[in-house]
Amino acid sequence: MTHIMIAGGGIAGLTAALSLHAAGFDRITVVEAAREIQPLGAGLNIMPNAVRELDALGLLSRLDECAVRTGELRYYHRGGGLISREPRGLAAGYRWPQLSIHRGDLQRVLADAVRERLGSDAVVAGVRVGGLETAPDGRARVLLAQRDGRGRGGGASMEPDVLIGADGIRSAVRAALNPGEGEPPWNGMLVWRGVSRVPAQRAGTFMFIAGDDRQKAVVYPMTHPGRSGGQERDVLVNWALAMPATEIAGARRGDWNRPVPVAKFAHHYAGWEFDGVSVPEVLAAADGAFEYPMVDREPLARWTHGRTTLIGDAAHAMYPIGSNGATQSIVDARALAHALATHPDRAEALTAYERERRPAMTELQLANRQQGPEVVITLAHRRAPDGFTDIADVIPPAELAEIASRYASTGAFDPDTVNAGSPYEVPTPAHG
Repeated sequence: MTHIMIAGGGIAGLTAALSLHAAGFDRITVVEAAREIQPLGAGLNIMPNAVRELDALGLLSRLDECAVRTGELRYYHRGGGLISREPRGLAAGYRWPQLSIHRGDLQRVLADAVRERLGSDAVVAGVRVGGLETAPDGRARVLLAQRDGRGRGGGASMEPDVLIGADGIRSAVRAALNPGEGEPPWNGMLVWRGVSRVPAQRAGTFMFIAGDDRQKAVVYPMTHPGRSGGQERDVLVNWALAMPATEIAGARRGDWNRPVPVAKFAHHYAGWEFDGVSVPEVLAAADGAFEYPMVDREPLARWTHGRTTLIGDAAHAMYPIGSNGATQSIVDARALAHALATHPDRAEALTAYERERRPAMTELQLANRQQGPEVVITLAHRRAPDGFTDIADVIPPAELAEIASRYASTGAFDPDTVNAGSPYEVPTPAHG
């Protein structure tokens, strides 16, 4: 029986475990550095192409209980002018919705399903990859260490038949395969993220991205109002802001998940209100904020070495544009499971997976460096810095449509491609 080890118990790793199990693989071990898988983080959007794959895994009904089916995305100039309104998900003709969800809720749903389907022993927490060696037959010998750096059981190791690096932008598996790569490159922008509870009438029913060529805000609801004790419940709203570090007093590159006071940056968004949703009001309702450097990874010439490969951010970390981080991690996981189920030779399977996914993800990484679909905000500001009455006088409708269509085609999440159905179903599950 094929033993598959997954390094990383995040969205990519957990989806990979579920996808492999659905494809008929039984010996799966997920190694996670955290002492337990906890529902942390802020919000994210899962695009229809990834929701299609989660639905195939039988998870859509669970996700619907804790997510919003986003029906519209709006782009605004920082002065309040509406640049465009785009239908999303079902409203755009997809067979599957776009989901706005708290990252912790998505991870909880995935982790619960892994425990139910693979058993509680499938995830080994508090253990990280300390290094790896590749044998002549392509198998990896994975050196394990406890979270505090001590060897597990006196320096234990595993020799799985397949190793999947799903351990994020600072992947230990990627580092072992690409020694000397160093830290992720920073583009000089700082990102602040947080979650607020806002009265339903002030939360909006749409997702929006607003700003100019230097400064942006992304805001969207992640829960429905509902009622509790006869009172309307507040809506959980996700927000993310970005500015050049040079415009922030005392700014530095920043750590991952570094808590900072909202007052550090809130004044830069004074007066930002878009169709009834006030950014200052949303920020005032936040419990706190986290600061991140906006980083990605240089595209790799190869993801696969023998029987080891990469998925998700470990393979193709990209700027947080176009809702593609978690989305593409989910698609990676399904594509990899399909390749392993349909290619008896494990090295050939990983090569086939990379051949399908790497070129498209490299193109998407580079597109995000050029702001992806959010470039419309920059165009509007540069062509009409003082605002506009009619966006058609600034950016012709055909140009707006072409920008959105081109980006969707780059990531293979245009409606025709998505609605054709999942290419990753396995007719006869593998036994391995």
